[in-house]
Amino acid sequence: MSSEPFGARLRRAMDTRGPLCVGIDPHASLLTAWGLNDDIAGLERFTRTVVEALADRVAVLKPQSAFFERFGSRGIAVLEKAVEEARAAGALVLMDAKRGDIGSTMGAYAATYLEKDSPLFSDAVTVSPYLGFGSLRPALDAAVLSGAGVFVLALTSNPEGAEVQRATAADGRSLAQLMLDHMAAENEGMTPLGSVGAVVGATLGDAGANLAINGPLLAPGIGAQGATPADLPGVFGASVGNVVPSVSRGVLSQGPAVAGLREAAERLTDEIRAAVAGR
Repeated sequence: MSSEPFGARLRRAMDTRGPLCVGIDPHASLLTAWGLNDDIAGLERFTRTVVEALADRVAVLKPQSAFFERFGSRGIAVLEKAVEEARAAGALVLMDAKRGDIGSTMGAYAATYLEKDSPLFSDAVTVSPYLGFGSLRPALDAAVLSGAGVFVLALTSNPEGAEVQRATAADGRSLAQLMLDHMAAENEGMTPLGSVGAVVGATLGDAGANLAINGPLLAPGIGAQGATPADLPGVFGASVGNVVPSVSRGVLSQGPAVAGLREAAERLTDEIRAAVAGR
């Protein structure tokens, strides 16, 4: 029997805890700023502190897999524990892995993050569609079976992204719009929110695309990359109520004190709620 769909669980978490997603990005520079060594002990201390501070109060925690992978198997062990503990405390875990491949390889990625018997099973995972949206089918199907979600890169916050994402498809749509339309089709008829989300940068100013996909919109770029909560209505328009703003350094820089992390997350949550309500 399938679990409750991710979209429904995310909508409830956003309504009760607020829409904020906090990234767990243990950059070497952040470890140093926290007075930690850039080693496995520092990684574990950093990660445990973030989970302890925030997993019982924010809607989504988003570990960036690469910062754990760089430590090899010991780093992955830390990541596995973080996923387990964050989910146990009530946060939804979005694994920021940005996987993309074809066939059996994509199936293996899906099994890693979206099958419940995997030690890295997460509530959702980020994926790249630029091998063709159909290449994501193993992940989309696995997510349905486990009640998980998939966030598809669409219009990212890095300036290089436009070279591909705003290129024109044969039918005149941008490639990003083509992908967004596929996401909308996957979410059709889902209530209160579909489980296939899009990644759309908060720094874009104007998305220049139809974002009405009936799914969540993960919005990186607030804080260190220059966007603010006040920018969200201008980028997302009528879809702003489905936005999950993602902040990493803007919260993590307030550590290592648990109180500092919590205060930063609470402040940003309040600012996002005010911006969405006042659009």
